[in-house]
Amino acid sequence: MGNPKKPRATLRLIADELGVHVSTVSRVLNGTSAPGTRTASAATAERIRTLADSLGYRPNLHAASLRTNRTNLIGVLVPRLSDYVLATIYEGIEEAAEESGLSTFVTNSLDNPENQSTRTEMLLARNVDGLIFGDAHLDHRFLDGVAERGTPFVLVSRRAGGHPSVTCDDCAGGALAAEHLLARGHRRVGVIAGLPFASTTVDRTSGFVDAFARAGHAVPADDIVYTGFDAAGGRQGATALLERSPDLTAIFATNDFAAIGAYGALRDAGREVGRDVAVIGYNDVPLAAEMTVALTTVRSPMHAMGRESVRMLVSILGGTEVDSERLAPELVPRASSDFTL
Repeated sequence: MGNPKKPRATLRLIADELGVHVSTVSRVLNGTSAPGTRTASAATAERIRTLADSLGYRPNLHAASLRTNRTNLIGVLVPRLSDYVLATIYEGIEEAAEESGLSTFVTNSLDNPENQSTRTEMLLARNVDGLIFGDAHLDHRFLDGVAERGTPFVLVSRRAGGHPSVTCDDCAGGALAAEHLLARGHRRVGVIAGLPFASTTVDRTSGFVDAFARAGHAVPADDIVYTGFDAAGGRQGATALLERSPDLTAIFATNDFAAIGAYGALRDAGREVGRDVAVIGYNDVPLAAEMTVALTTVRSPMHAMGRESVRMLVSILGGTEVDSERLAPELVPRASSDFTL
C-alpha cells in the first residue's frame, strides 16, 4: 500500500495543531506587518511559520492580491439596514471610511446563514480590501471559514468566537437595567431577550439575570422569552410573559423597539406602563424619548461602534494586531420605570 494522502495544509489545520486561533494564523501567514507592529508574539509567529513550512502551506493568492492591489473598498454586511440601530452603526462606518479614503458597499443578510454566505461571496467578487460583519452569529463556523481564506474582517455590534469585534459592553448594560429595577423594589421581572443566536441577546440577558442573582433574586427561565428585536416580537414576548406570570412588575427588553411593542401588550392587558409595570429598553433610539410614557433605556454607542470598527479594520489591513473592544453603555432613566414599589 502507498503512503496515506496527507491532509491539505489549511489555516484551520495549523491553528488546531498549535492551539491558537485561526485569525492569529491568518494574520501571521497572510498579513503584512507595518514597521514597529507585530501580528503575534515572536515565539508564536515562529511556531506558526515552522509548522506551515513543514505542512507545505501555500498562501491564499486571492487574499494576497487584495493586500498588494488595494481597491480602497470595504464590504459591510448587516441583518437589515432598515433597522435604526444598524443604520446608525453604518453611518459611523461610512463616515470613518470616508475619512480614511475608503468607500463602502453595504448589503443585507436578513440574519440568514445562506444569505451571509452568498452575500459575502458577492462582496469578495468585488475585490473588497476587507469586510465588516454586523450580523455575526454565536455559532462562528462561517466566520472561521472566512478567516481561513485570509480575508481581513472585523465584527461590529455582535461578537463571535475569538474574531476581532467592536461591541457595546452588553453584560454591563444588562446589569445597569437590573440595578435600576432592584433599587426601585422590583423582584418579579421578565425579559424579552431577542434572537438566541445573537451575542446581544445572550450578553444583555445574562448581565441582567446575573445582577438579580447577586442581589439574591433569581429570574426564572420561564420569565425569559426569545423573540424578534422588533415591535411585533416585543408584543409577542410581553403577551407570553403576562400569561405565564401575571404578577410581573417590570419587563426588560434587549431592544427599544421590542420594549415599545411590549407597551401594546400591556395596554391590551389593562396594565399601565410607568404605574403598574416598569419597562426598560436598550439602545436609546430617538423614539424612546418621544413615547407618551417616555422609555427608560440603556444607551449604546451605536455611531461610535461603527467608526471604531473601521479604525480596527484599517489597523488589521496595515498589519497591526488588534484586540476586541467593548464600549461603555449608559442608563437613561425616564418615566416608564420612574416609580418605586
